[in-house]
Amino acid sequence: MKTLYLDCGMGAAGDMLAAALLELHPDAAGFVSRLNQLGIPGVTAAAETVVKQGIAGTHLTIRVHGEEEESLDVPHDHDHDHGHTHDDAHDHAHTHDHDHNHGHTHDHDHAHHHDHDHMGLGAIENVVSRLAVPEPVKQDVMAVYRLIADAESDAHKKPVAEVHFHEVGAMDAIADITAVCWLVHELAPEQILASPVHTGSGHVRCAHGVLPVPAPATAYLLKGIPSYSGDIRGELCTPTGAALLRHFVKRFGSQPVMRVDTIGYGMGKKDFERLNCVRASLGQTEESTDQVVELSCNLDDMTPEAVAFAMDQLFEAGALEVYTQSIGMKKNRPGILLTCMCRSEQRDTMIRQLFRHTTTLGLRENVSDRYVLRRSESIVQTEYGPVRVKQASGWGIERQKAEYEDLARIARSHGLSLDEVSKNMMQSGLKAGKGE
Repeated sequence: MKTLYLDCGMGAAGDMLAAALLELHPDAAGFVSRLNQLGIPGVTAAAETVVKQGIAGTHLTIRVHGEEEESLDVPHDHDHDHGHTHDDAHDHAHTHDHDHNHGHTHDHDHAHHHDHDHMGLGAIENVVSRLAVPEPVKQDVMAVYRLIADAESDAHKKPVAEVHFHEVGAMDAIADITAVCWLVHELAPEQILASPVHTGSGHVRCAHGVLPVPAPATAYLLKGIPSYSGDIRGELCTPTGAALLRHFVKRFGSQPVMRVDTIGYGMGKKDFERLNCVRASLGQTEESTDQVVELSCNLDDMTPEAVAFAMDQLFEAGALEVYTQSIGMKKNRPGILLTCMCRSEQRDTMIRQLFRHTTTLGLRENVSDRYVLRRSESIVQTEYGPVRVKQASGWGIERQKAEYEDLARIARSHGLSLDEVSKNMMQSGLKAGKGE
């Protein structure tokens, strides 16, 4: 299986992830040229080889109207500067109920250019929609940016519609995110894995004042993702980096057994006592098992409606699967065996949900190895419009089928039976099936 593994032992920032992936690309210079030709307003990108602690890597510089974003970490008992480079989205996210007369805490003055230039998510989507990149890349870019907007919304306790990004920070992040999404699209790994994320520690100075590391938006984006603070003072993981990891990474943990073909080093701008980089490894892993936790309980005093509601809550909390079986219990009472499948890191969440939404007084746990096919999804244009198609492969098997919900929507809107739509899909080379 073609696997991309990201070592986030020194955190993750958009520019560092992009630079690491750029080193894996067979035509890095050509890619940077194409990135500059996309027409992101005011943006120029430049990649240069830098050497840190004797190791050569790539630093990607994004400038907006000739300016580069900076992260200002608060010094701690010593003079030298700490920090990451320029893609810190929280420095420039604002809710919409202010007078726009605030300043910006940068080490160079650009307030006279951009004090009033703020962009909402709609304006950002308008910029992204015009980029000359494949449609899946645009979809990934907006999915990542929505994650950032959701995080800022939570941090400020304001609706997403009221979250606005400073124009320089927004364009900078669009460039970083687009570069990463486009590189992932062209490198085409079948799965992306990453190490636990080093967030750094201490405080960072931004437009809202001095905030703890990880900043609130970053902390929100890293919920459920293995992370640690370590002993380095400074912001190592930025909101953009955290959002990209959340969107793309399938699993966090140690690097699996893999035959590595290429390695890329994406260098940060600042220097630390450790090599400040994201290391990306691209290679092949063997088909492997996936471990899951099965939590189950016996129920004989809940209504069918209450059981259905409990199942819905477990799915919303992220369960992989929830199902019931009819059983006979003591005193010949009919009952229900409720089973919830989840990943090990979700165990505590699912236990709380089961106790909260069922009447059980105890749960059983079984840890199982699961053999799975690799899954992906694409959008295919048909005579009825776009249809999502799910692909599965591995263990010598390849199959695809159209998303049931899309087929049902087409059947309703065109007055057709589901069978008629399914046959048309099959004639188009797509196999219809029930959604998974």
